[in-house]
Amino acid sequence: MRPLDLVRLTPLMVRTRGRPEVVVALVDGPVALHHPSLGEARITPLPGPREAVCADHATAACRHGTFVAGILAGDRGGGSPAIAPDCTLLLSPVFSEAGNGPGAPPSAAPRALAAAIEACIKAGARIVNVSAAIEPGAAGETEALTAALDHAARRDVIVVAAAGNVATIGSSAITAHPCVIPVIGCDGAGRPLAEATLGATIGRNGLAAPGDKVESLAADGASVTLGGSSAAAPFVTGAIALLWSEFPRAPARLVRAAVTRLWPGSRRSVVPPMLDAWGAWQAMQGAAR
Repeated sequence: MRPLDLVRLTPLMVRTRGRPEVVVALVDGPVALHHPSLGEARITPLPGPREAVCADHATAACRHGTFVAGILAGDRGGGSPAIAPDCTLLLSPVFSEAGNGPGAPPSAAPRALAAAIEACIKAGARIVNVSAAIEPGAAGETEALTAALDHAARRDVIVVAAAGNVATIGSSAITAHPCVIPVIGCDGAGRPLAEATLGATIGRNGLAAPGDKVESLAADGASVTLGGSSAAAPFVTGAIALLWSEFPRAPARLVRAAVTRLWPGSRRSVVPPMLDAWGAWQAMQGAAR
């Protein structure tokens, strides 16, 4: 099944392309802004310690950021899902092109992630997409990251985060935070990928989304097929952006509840349910009556 159809995004995308006032932040790598399928996207790089525009298209950081950006903001019909191309996309890179060679999974220090999230909140983001692993050995520096996520919750900013791809049961300072929606990747039949990271908080608060054979933008100007939870997370982020475009006055708690179908004590599995974007729209439509 096509990724967009698997999570019932297609009918929601027929209704809306998003709105510029719905601001989505991408905490990831730099993006190849020259890509023809990003030519009309509303993309704003944020100032910070890392460049938001790729210097070397061959690096893992550039490839990663461009791929995720295409899922969210590419031109529809241009080789990517292009879920919410009319929303505003902020870029707050945390991956170093110098530090991630070919084949190396991009990762970031907790303090860098915290600073990026804070910058996105300050710039007006309503949704923050984080597809970043925490660097090993940095567990003692997570206080700043937790504080940034607490700040996001107070400001009604929804944080969506890739759960990881290490085939284990566990969590991180990101996926364990109660305000975060962790996302695992699944195959075309809706089954969790073999490498998916699962866990109690991931199952309790998260969602599953397409993470197998997802096509999006390549940094060299073409398209590429990749997978994993980094590919899955922007499907959830994009769905939330479209829901807020349809219901601009809805509070974050209502949007979050509609997307996650979450109520206290409702989940006990380490495997989260599948995103149902159209079901979320129907839930919000019913709440608006």
